[in-house]
Amino acid sequence: MIRREKYLNEIKAYIDRPIIKVITGIRRSGKSELLKMICDELLQMNVTEAQIVYINFESFRWNNYKTAAALYDLLTEKHTMLNGKRMYVLLDEVQEVEEWEKVINSILADWDVDIYITGSNSHLLSSELSTLLSGRYVEIMVYPLSFREFMDFHSIDSNDDNERRKVFGQYLRQGGFPIAHIANYEDSDIYKMIYDIYNSVLLRDTIQRFKIRNVDMLERLVSYISNNIGNNFSAKNVSAYLKNQQRKLDHETLYNYLVALQTSFIFERASRYDLRGKELLQTNEKYFLMDISLLHALQGYQPSMIAGMLENIVYTELRRQRFRVYIGKWADSEVDFVAEKGDKRIYIQVCYKVDSEETMKRELAPLHNINDNYPKYIVTTDDLITGSYDGIQCLHICDFLTKDL
Repeated sequence: MIRREKYLNEIKAYIDRPIIKVITGIRRSGKSELLKMICDELLQMNVTEAQIVYINFESFRWNNYKTAAALYDLLTEKHTMLNGKRMYVLLDEVQEVEEWEKVINSILADWDVDIYITGSNSHLLSSELSTLLSGRYVEIMVYPLSFREFMDFHSIDSNDDNERRKVFGQYLRQGGFPIAHIANYEDSDIYKMIYDIYNSVLLRDTIQRFKIRNVDMLERLVSYISNNIGNNFSAKNVSAYLKNQQRKLDHETLYNYLVALQTSFIFERASRYDLRGKELLQTNEKYFLMDISLLHALQGYQPSMIAGMLENIVYTELRRQRFRVYIGKWADSEVDFVAEKGDKRIYIQVCYKVDSEETMKRELAPLHNINDNYPKYIVTTDDLITGSYDGIQCLHICDFLTKDL
């Protein structure tokens, strides 16, 4: 297992501070391994093993501690043995514990304690938790392996242009779930594993948590969104799709299902932003999968969807680098991504191949319309057009994915 330095560095900034470190992300994205890495960091800081309480609630070993009272009693027993020393509490998949928020709130108020928790559902940061712990937590979102991490996993030199291009196709087909890369699996075997992850997420973090009864309709919605990665989303189009299948879903239920799928980290939503009016729009957003391998597990690998796959990969990399990401609208044209972080902003067009002068003009036009000095990029798999065009930089996707933006 590689060290996930990006996430560790984020977390290190909050070690020994009275802030709960809330680590979220889809199941099997590497949160448990990250907690173990934090344990190692603490030990290197001369924290003793007795001071560290690590509990993984997916293990049957801790099955008797899934109520607030039982967990509190266990932590109290361990805290008492420390005789006033600081305790480090690391709770993995804490959402499995009923009313866990009350335990965390209590020990944070009463003890000298440093707390780290993980969860596979963004409901972890529900209004109830926000109310109890207002201003006292920071969220660190963990994604499956980035392209750089994928190369580290396979001991590939990420600074070698030729090596990057050789293995990008493998990353495109296999995605970033760590379990897919612990052995030399065939693509078909990887898709079976990822489909099992998807089923677990759908059942435990979506259907059960949101008490969804019409599972068939939920799965049809997932199929529709997956088939339309990179396309604008509209409730009208979904209704037409379902009507063709002799199904019907009212708009309120549709949006409730979408919230459930986002909460379980299967999809993320990118809102549309009017660059001239400087306002968020309520329609024609896009949805992207948390990892591109989910698309292949659900639909099979389809080369005809390569443009959407590339958009999904670029979107996820921007989110890994902690950008807020929107779909840009300028008059009647669209900028694939407007990404903001602090005082930074970048504009990105994603184009699989630039196979003609007309295609290049089409991709450049929306970026030329934007009259500011923020960086503008075209990201492509085409090696022949890399360079600068009137201040707009064309990057091969492998170079983009290994660039600190």
